[in-house]
Amino acid sequence: MSTETDTKVVAELREQFGKGFARRLRAAGKIPAVIYGHGTDPVHVALPGHQVSLLIRRANALLELEIAGKQQLTLVKDVQKDPVHQVIEHIDLLVVKKGEKIQVDVPVSVIGEPFPGTIANLENTTVTLEVEATHIPQNVEVSVEGLEDGTHITAGELTLPRGATLVTEADTLVVGVALPPAPVEDEAEESEEGAEAEGDEAPAAEESAE
Repeated sequence: MSTETDTKVVAELREQFGKGFARRLRAAGKIPAVIYGHGTDPVHVALPGHQVSLLIRRANALLELEIAGKQQLTLVKDVQKDPVHQVIEHIDLLVVKKGEKIQVDVPVSVIGEPFPGTIANLENTTVTLEVEATHIPQNVEVSVEGLEDGTHITAGELTLPRGATLVTEADTLVVGVALPPAPVEDEAEESEEGAEAEGDEAPAAEESAE
């Protein structure tokens, strides 16, 4: 888990905008970002690309920014990437304060193995929790160890981290244990055989037509 010193990032204020300027920033190894929230005007900054790209690998990353000598705690809300090259193009940061409660989507992590012959299907990959801004869990674990076919686990049945409150509807299906679908290879083979049989009959039909 990251320590506080890991999340300290020196950000540069920027007053130039547009795709061309953003492209030049990225070429220089920096990431354009905007900071908003708590009724403040949006603040546009440039972040050190390599450091930040490592920090935001975890969900709901907190960044302790230093901007022109001032400290600002922020939460990564959105990361925009180039769909082809997966280069980070822009980051949205939300102003947060220590001790305040915020709502975040936290990944669900399945552990254990269900009853032999069954599979565990993750129906919802995240659940929304209300947590302290400085105590955001990395994930919520759900065990499927030994669970049999037909078992359902809802959001309300999850064991939440200390201090977290569930925001997602309690009856939302999170994990379902079921038998794997029956193979359909036999049906495919039958259809192929039928097509071949029709192909064999076609010349005879043509001969009779003549």
